[in-house]
This record gives sequence, structure tokens and C-alpha cells, in this order.
Amino acid sequence: MFWAEQPILADGQAPIEFTIAPGSSLKSSMQQIDEAGAPVQSLMMVFLAQVTGNSTKLKAGTYELKPGTTPRGLVSQLVRGEFAQEALTVIEGWSFKQMRQAINAHPFLKHDTATLSDQELMAKVSSDYTKPEGLFYPDTYMFAKNSSDLQIYKQAHSLMLKRLNEAWLARDSTLPYASPYDALIMASIVEKETGRKSERTMIAGVFVNRLKQGMLLQTDPTVIYGMGENYKGNIRKRDLLTDTPHNTYTRAGLPPTPIALPGVESLHAALNPASTEAVYFVARGDGSSQFSATLDDHNNAVNKYQRK
Repeated sequence: MFWAEQPILADGQAPIEFTIAPGSSLKSSMQQIDEAGAPVQSLMMVFLAQVTGNSTKLKAGTYELKPGTTPRGLVSQLVRGEFAQEALTVIEGWSFKQMRQAINAHPFLKHDTATLSDQELMAKVSSDYTKPEGLFYPDTYMFAKNSSDLQIYKQAHSLMLKRLNEAWLARDSTLPYASPYDALIMASIVEKETGRKSERTMIAGVFVNRLKQGMLLQTDPTVIYGMGENYKGNIRKRDLLTDTPHNTYTRAGLPPTPIALPGVESLHAALNPASTEAVYFVARGDGSSQFSATLDDHNNAVNKYQRK
């Protein structure tokens, strides 16, 4: 059929979005496309689907008719379920709360989890964990329009467990971690401590040395996380001294949970830290850090870079 090979929309025309409702018949499906403004000949489309053996194979969902698509190509698109795609990006270093806010605000997701508590959400994800922080991989996720937001959570959780397991299997065997979850906690701290990928293994090396020597980690991001809504953009000495479960100035060892969603570089750094004698570091003010093995050297670095 010559007609079946001609573009429905010419180059330069705007794509047309349409939705086929679940349970629609072949005739109803084509009428829905027509009613959405797509210039298809619905009766001809019904005939085309029938003669190509696809009359019962069309999948319900939201689609996008693009310029250049032919009637035959459109039928194939409906059979394969090539739905209109949207994207959501989860940023490295976000808290789980920020991830939930981004998902809840996305206009093309069906918000099935919006009213669930974090613990209820983790049960829906079918996770062995009850506390979600750190357990979702930061990445860009593609999904069909009007998909359930639970799909994003399941994908991100599964991918984080996969990346964590891969990094754990390739770990330095001398590390002071009791479990992959400990490594995930360390990776989240590394993620929040530096924006420079090149320094992440050194940062991890410092914290691993501190754990091995029984020193407090004393990392500000854990204090900030423990402050929750009380953090207003500044951290003061009294905040460092105020005990919370996550305050590594007042409590030894790793905090009880991750403090952010770490990316793959931070996972790698936590499980393959640099070999260093440094147990201190201070920001130079240009995004980099000065590392020191002794307290005297560290104090000198603080005077040089912080106190000027």
C-alpha cells in the first residue's frame, strides 16, 4: 500500500502526543490517535493493523508521533510499545529527601509513593534495608510518560546495590569495614567532602587511617546531616559539640547511615583509598585540599589557608 509508506507528519511539523487507554479495542485505539490531533485515517489504520496481523498486539500507553513516521511505522511503534520518553536526573551528593522531592515534583510521573513514609517506600522497593539514605544510585533515568514513580525508586535502588557489590568485590582487603553498608557510609562522606574527583581517594585514605587509628572522623558534613532542619547554612562550634547520632566529632567510628547518595567515583574511593600517612586535610580555598600527616603540619596549613 503506497499510503502506508507516506509520512503522517512532514519534516518541520511539531510532534503530536497521544494516549491509548488500557483495554481499548483496535478501532477505539485509532480513534484516540485521531482525536489527539494526529492526521491519521483511522479506518485505514484499522485495516493496516488487521492485514499485518497486529490487530490484537497494540499496547496501551502514551506515545509521541514524530515527523517522518509512516502509518506502517506507527503500527510497529504501537506493537513494540515505544512510549513517549521522559527523564529524571538524580544528582550525586543529594540526600534521599532531595531525591524524593524531585520525584514528587516531576509532572510526567504517576505519584504512587508520595504519601508513603520512607520505611513504607523501602518495603515497596522490596529492599532488605529500612532506612533509604545512600541506597539509591544517582543517574539519569528514562521512563515512559505517566509511569509509576515506584519504577524509578526500584531502578535506582537495584543499580546502587549492583555498583556497591561490584566495588566491594574489588576492594582493598585491609579496609576496616564490617560490611558493604559500612563502605557505602564512607562513600557518602567522601561524596560530601570534596567536589574534586581527583582527591576522593586521598580523602578516603585520610578517613580510613583515622578509623584504623581509633581517631574521631570529625567531618563537618556528618554534623550538618545530623542537624537536619536546624542547619541554616552555617556550622558553628556549638554545632560541632552538640551530640547527634551522626556527629563524628562527638561519636567514634562511622555514623549509623550514609549521609548522601554517592556516585561511582566515591564508591571506588571508599573501597580503594589512596595509600597515605595523612590523617588531616584542610581546604585551600580553591576547591583543593592540603593533606597532613602530623597535627603540627595541619595547624600550619590551617593558619595558611583558613586564618591567612
